[in-house]
Amino acid sequence: MDLSKLFKPVAVCAALALSLGCLSAQAAPNSPLVEQINNGNWLPQKEAESLRDELYYQRAVHAYMTMQPALNVIGMRDGSEELFGEGYNVLPIWKKRMDSRTMVPTPNADVIYSMNYLDLKETGPLVVKAPPNVIGMFTDFFQRTITDVGAIGPDRARGGLYLLLPPDYDGHVPGGYYVVRSSTYNVFLFFRTVMAKGDGKPDPAPAVALAETTRIYPLWEEEKNIKPMEFPDASGKNINMMYPTDEAYWRKLKAFVDYEPVSAIDPELRGVLASIGIIKGMPFKPTKSQQAKLQKAVEDAPKMILAMRQLGREDRRNRYYEDRQWERAWASGTAEWMQESYLDVDQRAAFFQYAYSSAPAMVMRTTGAGSKYPYTSRDADGAFLKGDGTYMLRLPADVPAKLFWAVTAYNVTDGTMPETEQLMPSTNGYYDIPKQDDGSIEIWFGPEKPQDVVDAAFIQTIPDRNFLVALRLYGAEDSFYDQTWVPDDIKKMK
Repeated sequence: MDLSKLFKPVAVCAALALSLGCLSAQAAPNSPLVEQINNGNWLPQKEAESLRDELYYQRAVHAYMTMQPALNVIGMRDGSEELFGEGYNVLPIWKKRMDSRTMVPTPNADVIYSMNYLDLKETGPLVVKAPPNVIGMFTDFFQRTITDVGAIGPDRARGGLYLLLPPDYDGHVPGGYYVVRSSTYNVFLFFRTVMAKGDGKPDPAPAVALAETTRIYPLWEEEKNIKPMEFPDASGKNINMMYPTDEAYWRKLKAFVDYEPVSAIDPELRGVLASIGIIKGMPFKPTKSQQAKLQKAVEDAPKMILAMRQLGREDRRNRYYEDRQWERAWASGTAEWMQESYLDVDQRAAFFQYAYSSAPAMVMRTTGAGSKYPYTSRDADGAFLKGDGTYMLRLPADVPAKLFWAVTAYNVTDGTMPETEQLMPSTNGYYDIPKQDDGSIEIWFGPEKPQDVVDAAFIQTIPDRNFLVALRLYGAEDSFYDQTWVPDDIKKMK
């Protein structure tokens, strides 16, 4: 018998098994992604287009939230310069204090504000002569602190000459200055000077006079060409310094990206911006469909941020006290919103929805210097504060603020002051507010002032509108840090 004929089919089968896989062998399983995505096939055209559009919208929301610090200060700059003009020498000062006619996040009516927006690309290095005893800072246009100025700054409240360098400056740097470098060409100058105690109320005049000793000039400019300082009075004027709420958000963002150096924004975030068409030096021409997604994002993103604030943090890192409603804007992180192992992007977005400017002096535990800002949007029972109710805040005796304390009411959505007849929804330790027998102070909130409450102890609210309350402690002292002094919760009165 010819065995070769018998085994020939077997050999053929073996060869086929090696090349094609034997029919009797078990087939390899599908990869998980093949099973998850349309059985290994391209998506239907309409589904693919829908998912692409959804991703564009999500990227726009992400871009809104991460770029909000810049748009926040851009809105402030544009509103200020529209009314007072631009230039390194133009320093608007709210000489009669800031009130609700200035539309800006969480303004403070209890210090004298000076704010300017410097352009180092236009001027080159700038020198700023800071007054003594100022509470201030320089930040880049992402509101990252370049340096504190004042007690926590290098001048230690003595004042002095600060030299601001552009991000790409490689020229000579002379000695004798506090030298700092910005990551953006645009720099925000934010100075606060402290009022004196007048006859039963604060006296702004000495603080204004001190602010007007500020001097700003280009380092290399000839003396005869330095512009004289201008100090326009910003008090009593209607000024919109808020960030945009429409398509202008994206237009101003594109202009900012084009103007600033590539190094000002990290590559990953630039990638997010590029995915919605915002690329440095390239035209920004969203299609009609993309314009609709951008509009939806600029409407939805603020609501998403507000929702996070409303629902609160599960980890409760933002609570100052175990048994109180008072919150900390930085959630026990740094002035840059760094937690131990991550950047707290949600907390940062929440902050810049209702506030501006963040500096180490606001976060560090410095006795008798810096400032602290406990705030709350809830009463003692945990209910949201509502403007048609009457509430009372008790501050125990000996408020731990070396300089002064202040209490202010704000709109919850954006930190602007409620638009009431009172104009300044605020009070502070400079007023003669009657003390209770135990030395405590009672401050009242509501649409109408209760009987027997002095004007200085009352803050007016808007019916049917939520509000939040900030307690400012300038020069916070040890009893605040070790919590031997604790403010009461705000109580709703019957």
